[in-house]
Amino acid sequence: MAGTRRHGAGRGRPTLEEVAARAGVGRGTVSRVINGSPRVSDRTRTAVEQAVAELGYVPNRVARALAANRADAVALVIPEPETRLFAEPYFSDIIRGVGAELADTDLQLLLTLIRTPKERQRLADYLSAHRVDGVLLVSVHADDPLPDLLEQIEMPAVLSGRRSAHESVPYVDSDNTGGAQSAVEHLIGRGRSTVATITGPLDMYVAQCRLEGYGAAIRAAGREVEPELVAAADFTEEGGRRAMSQLLDQRPDLDGVFAASDVMAAGARQVLRESGRRVPDDVALVGFEDSAVARHMDPPLTSVRQATEEMGRAMVRVLLEEIEGLSDRTSKRPQMVLPTQLVRRESS
Repeated sequence: MAGTRRHGAGRGRPTLEEVAARAGVGRGTVSRVINGSPRVSDRTRTAVEQAVAELGYVPNRVARALAANRADAVALVIPEPETRLFAEPYFSDIIRGVGAELADTDLQLLLTLIRTPKERQRLADYLSAHRVDGVLLVSVHADDPLPDLLEQIEMPAVLSGRRSAHESVPYVDSDNTGGAQSAVEHLIGRGRSTVATITGPLDMYVAQCRLEGYGAAIRAAGREVEPELVAAADFTEEGGRRAMSQLLDQRPDLDGVFAASDVMAAGARQVLRESGRRVPDDVALVGFEDSAVARHMDPPLTSVRQATEEMGRAMVRVLLEEIEGLSDRTSKRPQMVLPTQLVRRESS
């Protein structure tokens, strides 16, 4: 019976180290079991839970946070205005995935929008004071200084997407190039001879990759990429409208359009209807994301599906590893690229 006597009478509160010693594992492993991490084997979990029961260990969340210099909070930073946050399903899907993955942890989620240089500086000061344990950064532009700041202050961080092909900060991304290529190959396979594209803002690597996929499909079909068939926009519905009008002015003979987001495709659809073009009879249309926008368009939009909610979940998993120090900072940082899939509907 002595082996199962509860620790506490006369010996003080049992510690995490005592639990680790009893279970024959490291302190970090005990912490992961207590926090419900899935990155522990069933055998190890059982050993730790048995040690917790035998010692009568009770986690003290506040004491643990103070002792580890932890804030028990992570920030989800979106450097975009509210209009984009609420208009684009991409952001709500990311937030849903992040929230779902954090639900079984003790971490508080802080959602922060950055709309002005003043707000950016205020956030930089807040993060530099280490008021949070880690940062999830969504919608990254090439000139965004935040990722470099996070590295300088050694703040664990994960990006949704990348700034370039040589990204140094851990990230979770979609196969944007392959997805876009499959979309344009689909249009060409449907007999479309003059296929245009509406790009996202080209200071974002995601938009560059989707344009690269468009070009790869065009060249693979033995055609040349024509500048008059490429119009840059900004991932908004109004941007899609403007770009579609530009394309029709430049190449009224176009018969296929790949829009680099469903929201831009919705704007393009309006302009095509106003100009008397029937979709898909006169102009076939394909988007990217396979959001609710795609399913509710008339006709329903063919779109490249990316696992946006899973991206949010995966970002949290990678960030938790960074926070716990499970990722070796001297080697290649965690990088995940999730597959995409073309979903065919009536618009093409």
